[in-house]
Amino acid sequence: MKAVGVIPARYASSRFPGKPLATLCGRPLIQHVYERARRSKTLAQVVVATDDLRIRDVVTAFGGEVQLTAAHHPSGTDRVAEVAASLSCELVVNIQGDEPLIEPAMIDEAVSPFFVESDLIMGTLCRRLETEDDWQSPHVVKVVRDCRGFALYFSRAPIPYVRVEGQERRVEGKGRPGPQVRVRRL
Repeated sequence: MKAVGVIPARYASSRFPGKPLATLCGRPLIQHVYERARRSKTLAQVVVATDDLRIRDVVTAFGGEVQLTAAHHPSGTDRVAEVAASLSCELVVNIQGDEPLIEPAMIDEAVSPFFVESDLIMGTLCRRLETEDDWQSPHVVKVVRDCRGFALYFSRAPIPYVRVEGQERRVEGKGRPGPQVRVRRL
């Protein structure tokens, strides 16, 4: 099985424009991510997916592989999907472009199950939340997993979510058939 890592990189971020080209220890962020992904033992190839010529030029200058994508994509996953359609491989790994310290072993940990379980269609890594701040932060995506370790859902809100006063909840009605369920403010 051939696995390819694709790193979506967008210059026009609303929170941090130009983030992939921001310098960290003398090199652009995208270069750190690319070089660490290349150290993975399970990836046969790594490609940066971008719609920006500045990012393309920087990736080319440090010797990385890059593909230009359409500018209209609403998410990095859409950018990855466009590049994936042109690749000759069995597995595509979406590697976040703003993780300069990603451990190559983490990529291998995410990819390895696909080499032994042919029925897998998707995977992601997760770890235990360490702090209350992480639990509260909308920048940290939380996951709920079933007893086999499969993800049930993801949320940027704390799980379980503590609702604000004044919201409504479902109250079960019992008795005769018909619309017995009533919703009331608590």
